[in-house]
Amino acid sequence: MSFAFHIPTHQRMHKHNLDIAFARSIRSIKRSMGTKIGAAMPIFLILALFISLSKIAASQVLSYAEESPSMLASTIPGQSAPTYLRPTEKEKVRGYVFDTVGPYAIFDAGFAAGVNQLSNTPPEWLQGTEGFGKRFASNFSIDVTSTTTRYALSEALRDDTLYYLCECQGALPRLRHAALATLTARHGPDGHQVFSFPALIAPYAGSMTAVYGWYPDRYGAKDAFRMGNYIMLIYVGGNVAREFLYGRPHSLFSRMHRSKTHGAPLSGPTN
Repeated sequence: MSFAFHIPTHQRMHKHNLDIAFARSIRSIKRSMGTKIGAAMPIFLILALFISLSKIAASQVLSYAEESPSMLASTIPGQSAPTYLRPTEKEKVRGYVFDTVGPYAIFDAGFAAGVNQLSNTPPEWLQGTEGFGKRFASNFSIDVTSTTTRYALSEALRDDTLYYLCECQGALPRLRHAALATLTARHGPDGHQVFSFPALIAPYAGSMTAVYGWYPDRYGAKDAFRMGNYIMLIYVGGNVAREFLYGRPHSLFSRMHRSKTHGAPLSGPTN
């Protein structure tokens, strides 16, 4: 004998309506979550970038710490690694003045202004001498703000952000050293390398100041972040120039970093 249960028609309709309502609720939640996640995505990307940069810098510093002493000992028998000499207040002030209003800072501002003039960025500033003047003043002010932020935060954290020539040989090791120095600093009596938050924050402090200080109102945080990325790339290029275009001890480039006689341990592997 078999039994069959009969569900009344009105109950089946009620169940069907509940299923439809539940499905609509799920779709609504998914759309809402998708919108929130999409709005927060730039923040997630920025945080991921900062975390990735800190991990890369930390791993490279640890790698240098493991490689440099043994390589130095094997390639230069009987010669110890150079002793770190912390810069004096006079040296730091001279470095700040040179990086802020020196000839290379003026050249960087002029070059960036020329690029902005060619691309007509921002278009509200138009062309001609007046437009170039606005762009030059803007880029120069961004450099001043970024450099001041880096030096001020480094002083507060007692970091040494001056550039040190690599105690290594070969183009690739020196290039890696120059790129890594963009986001690292010397710290402590022994001058060991650490990840530099002032170096990371400074470019974006300058671009944020420009966007919310004197750029047209349509510019926002996304534009400031993009501009800060460009400034960071310029810093990398500046360090590469410091490393490879170093001249005589009294040349202008020599004032942008400390020479090998003032070097510190962990400045990079030696080939």
